[in-house]
Order: sequence, then C-alpha cells, then structure tokens
Amino acid sequence: MAALRVLRTWSQTGGRLICVRYFQTCMNVHVLKPKCVCFFGYPSFKYSHPHQLLKTTAALQGQIVQFKLSDIGEGIREVTIKEWYVKEGDTVSQFDSICEVQSDKASVTITSRYDGVVKKLYYNLDDIAYVGKPLVDIETEALKDSEEDVVETPAVSHDEHTHQEIKGQKTLATPAVRRLAMENNIKLSEVVGSGKDGRILKEDILNYLEKQTGAILPPSPKAEIVAPPPKPKDRTVPIPILKPPIFTGKDRTEPIKGFHKAMVKTMSAALKIPHFGYCDEVDLTELVKLREELKPIALARGIKLTFMPFFLKAASLGLLQFPILNASVDENCQNITYKASHNIGIAMDTEQGLIVPNVKNVQIHSIFEIATELNRLQKLGSAGQLSTTDLTGGTFTLSNIGSIGGTYAKPVILPPEVAIGALGSIQALPRFNQEGEVYKAQIMNVSWSADHRIIDGATMSRFSNLWKSYLENPAFMLLDLK
Repeated sequence: MAALRVLRTWSQTGGRLICVRYFQTCMNVHVLKPKCVCFFGYPSFKYSHPHQLLKTTAALQGQIVQFKLSDIGEGIREVTIKEWYVKEGDTVSQFDSICEVQSDKASVTITSRYDGVVKKLYYNLDDIAYVGKPLVDIETEALKDSEEDVVETPAVSHDEHTHQEIKGQKTLATPAVRRLAMENNIKLSEVVGSGKDGRILKEDILNYLEKQTGAILPPSPKAEIVAPPPKPKDRTVPIPILKPPIFTGKDRTEPIKGFHKAMVKTMSAALKIPHFGYCDEVDLTELVKLREELKPIALARGIKLTFMPFFLKAASLGLLQFPILNASVDENCQNITYKASHNIGIAMDTEQGLIVPNVKNVQIHSIFEIATELNRLQKLGSAGQLSTTDLTGGTFTLSNIGSIGGTYAKPVILPPEVAIGALGSIQALPRFNQEGEVYKAQIMNVSWSADHRIIDGATMSRFSNLWKSYLENPAFMLLDLK
C-alpha cells in the first residue's frame, strides 16, 4: 500500500470561506468524491462528482516557518548554541549553515531546510536549545504540502509519476572563516576553496573580497621606537604616595555544560570502579632513532609522524595476547564482553575541555595509516568539529599527559572500558647497558589503571612488559604484524 496525502486548501468564494479536501498520491491529485464541502455561514451539504484527475501544488506565499532543532541522535535532548552564521534579515538557501551547536559529545553544524529570509533568532550565544523547539523563524516564498495527513491507498505504478531529489553540497569551512564571510556579507557558495577537499580558507575570503572591491589590505603599522629623553641632572624625584590597592572583582557562577558536563557524568560513574595501578619506565632510545629516520618519509606523504602511532600499534598487539583488557562489563559486573575491534582512544586537551576521540580498528591498520587518522582527529579536535562517531565506541584508552608535562599519573578509567594508560614525558637520563657502561637513554614513564574486579595485577604487569618490549625493540613488532 502506498501512502496517500490528504491536502486541505482554503479559498474565498462569494464572501464565504470554503474548505475542500484533496487526496494526493505522489505528484497526481485525485479528487475522490469529497464527503462534504464546508461553506462557512451556511449548513454543510453532501457533494458528489465523478472522479477527476488534476495536478496541483499547495503553496503558501510569504509564510513564516518555525525551523526546529531536529534530533541529532545518541539520546541528546539539549545543546549549547556556540555560534550563529546568520542574523535577522539574512537570506538563506537550503543547506546553508544556520548555526553551530555543541552537545556533551560533539559539535554539529545545523543547516537550513528552506529558502527564505531569517526573521527571528530564538537564542543568544551560549544559550541552551532543546530538541524539538524552534531555532529560527524563516519567511519562505513557498511551503509545499501543507497540513499533510497519511492514509492508505492502493499502490501507484512507477510509470505514473516521477520523483526528483535535490541534494545540497556542504561547504567546508571553519567557524572563524564563516564569521569572516558573514561580517563581509559574502556567501560561501560563491567562494572557491583552495584547501583540502575544497575547504574554504581565510585567504580565499580575503582574495574574494579584494576582487570584489579592488581594495588591498594595508600592512599593519609599525610602531616607531623613540629614544627616551635624557634624564636631567640634579632632578628631585618625588616620592609617590602609596594607597592600599582596592580589589573590586566579584565571584561568578555559571552552569556546567558541553564537554565539562559529559566529564561530570563519566567521572561519577568511574568512582564505582575499584582501580588497580601499575607503573613502569620504558627506554625509547631505539624508537627515537627509528622515528627520526621515518619522519622525512612521512612528511613527504603529507603526514606528521609522532610517537603515538607506535604506542597505539604496540598496545593493539598486546591486546591480542590479553583480550580481557579490551573488554567491558555490565552495570552489575555479571557479564564480560570481549570487544573484537581495538578502538583505542586518545585523550586530547582542547579549548572546549577534555575530549577522547578514538582510532577505529587499530588491529588492521599500519603505523602510517594510524598516523594519518591521528592527524585528522587532532585537526578536528582543535577546531571543535569532531563528530559523535569519532567520540564514541572506544574500547581502550591512552592519555599522552607527557606532552604537557609530568612523569607519572593516576589515570581514571572511562566506563564501560576496563583499562587505561597514561604516558609521561620523554627525558634524557643516564642508564647502564648490559656491559655496565653508562649511556644517554630516552626514558618515558607509563602509568596503568585497570578494573580490579576482573583484571589482576599479574595480567596488567604481563601486558605492560609485552607493550614495553615492542617499544624498546621496534623490530620485534615486525614478528607479530599481520
């Protein structure tokens, strides 16, 4: 059975308001013996005609539509307005960016479903918007298929109608670039992007503005350095009268939202897990040499090679031998689920707070492929544009706290995972070799935390030793790579 739409249209005839119900199937509208035609001001009466076939479009001219916030998945019911790309009075088209919102899991760009003029913005920056509530009012020139109901009717053959779908192409640009374009009344659809995958850069906006106006941005003025006047001799320096400083600052209270709100929820759940800690140091002298040899090769491919791809790959090889570390338990700790995929998370410190995106299926990727994915996640994380897919589904986590500082840490497990590692900074320290000679070693400390309900100390120690052996002797990884 195909869906049939019932359209109600209103017309003015002889000073009387008439309501006629049409039955629409796809693009063809059949007037199927309407039960009644209502003449307001006169009693209703029965009306019967033979079947008629006609084509019509229910269009409302100059209608103001409430554009509501749709469900963005993952059970999210509220978001924070981070940036508006339009203002009242702006003209928008379908798929134009309206605003950027941030949930407790990811940032999402909301695009328009209509062509028209923005009449009202319902929220200010940093306001909380709710799913199903209006975001903006848009005055449209045509709103099709108003007041639709769905009933059952016999199926119509494919030859009786055609269906056309219009798809928009999303414009790639950072929020800063979008703001620059909005301030200069430039439509991003008219600008040719020179970045990767057609991404519009700041330089593209400036070049477009220069072509349109013929203006060249002036260089920033340089301050002249003026020599201080010579200090006169025998000059009496007055002693200033010191007044006690007066501090006028006030405390401020603000709601916890965004990624901080997600951290509250996750860390509260982590308090229920009995943590077992284990620490060790790793000699990365050989790995440092290997990375220096591979950096120019990776750079030639356009990829920045850090130590993290080696850490992730070594962890994945260790998880193959100790799968219980790549597992999860139910809320009552009655069942263990062993995860097939090694979706290893990397804790990142961003302006929005702590986020933990993950590299999917590390067990099937090469070190170069892992480095490529890490570069992508770091760029999106810095711009606050990580998707929900990037931030969910993790099975094991590594925190590179050493990139900021410190040696040892006490990492907190991210439920429902059962283990996490924190990596300290790499330091040049004296160590003894097998001949008892002192040499300059590149030492990194690692701190592990495991769920002591299902993981014992011996298992954590054996995993750490295997992971350590791969990093201290990178050639060993070749024996287990698939």
